[in-house]
Amino acid sequence: MDLDAFSAVRGAAWARLDELTKRRRLTGTESDEIVRLYQSVATDLSTVRSTAPDPATVSRLSDLLGRARAAIAGAHEPAWADVTRFLVVSLPAALYRIRWWTVAIMLGSLLLATIAGWWVVTQPDALAAMGTPAEQDKYVDNAFSQYYDPSAGFAAMVWTNNAWLAAQCIGLGISGVMPVLVLVTNAVNVGAVGGMMAAHGHLGVFFSLISPHGMLELTALFVAGAAGLRIFWAWIDPGHRPRARAVAEEGRALITVAIGLVGVLAVSGLIEGFLTGSTLPWAVKIAVGAIAVAAFWVYTIVLGRRAVAAGETGDLDADRAGQTLPVAG
Repeated sequence: MDLDAFSAVRGAAWARLDELTKRRRLTGTESDEIVRLYQSVATDLSTVRSTAPDPATVSRLSDLLGRARAAIAGAHEPAWADVTRFLVVSLPAALYRIRWWTVAIMLGSLLLATIAGWWVVTQPDALAAMGTPAEQDKYVDNAFSQYYDPSAGFAAMVWTNNAWLAAQCIGLGISGVMPVLVLVTNAVNVGAVGGMMAAHGHLGVFFSLISPHGMLELTALFVAGAAGLRIFWAWIDPGHRPRARAVAEEGRALITVAIGLVGVLAVSGLIEGFLTGSTLPWAVKIAVGAIAVAAFWVYTIVLGRRAVAAGETGDLDADRAGQTLPVAG
């Protein structure tokens, strides 16, 4: 298709639609006209994309259609349809795409925590670095269990702290440093505390207190680390896409994960804030934690597989993300 000839033929309609979108008030006739022109220009944009994808023309028509849509329907307001799409399509698609990254990080973190715990148990100097004997006794006998004091304030504190940490892992993931720093520090700290508890004969207390909420909380942290590192990898290896586009697309898609993890960590915070330190039997507490993390993975795999099979990535739709040229591969 000759784009210049096409633009010359259709230019009058585009200019008229542009004129109507700039008017603050429209008559009944003009309202009908802007709808007809909107449909016509949408067809023009589709034609240009498929036959002569010139970036300037695509961008011009996309912007024009966006303003026309706002003039016809008003500014976009969040609707239940958007919320439903986010929960049923966008979030599970983003989670599913990084599932193997998450599993790899989980295994690596568990291995590192086990090594740290073993080191504290078997090396007297490492155990001594955890504090004086009196400080260690106070911690393992009282402080560790007293930390989990059931209350709304404690649940809120845990939630906000963990959500902020997850957001940092993803938001600063492009550096490649922040996710690794957070994951390594967390694994070593958890392992070292577990090692100290084991050295004092309280390993059972450690697992019984950390398991109810920890299964879901740590999974959320692994997901955040996976999302951050996936953004970093898009910069290192963009594949067939231009590097800037790859980073932008992965960043938008995986920020979806940061938003979703706010909800996941809210559930974890409720379990930690009200269940972990409660008087319920430990079997019940751990069962609730196991059900919560199992529900997360069922959600990710079942809905995520379906969404990805339909071509979803978790990114914004084309109207909000901006138009891009097709690439080979």
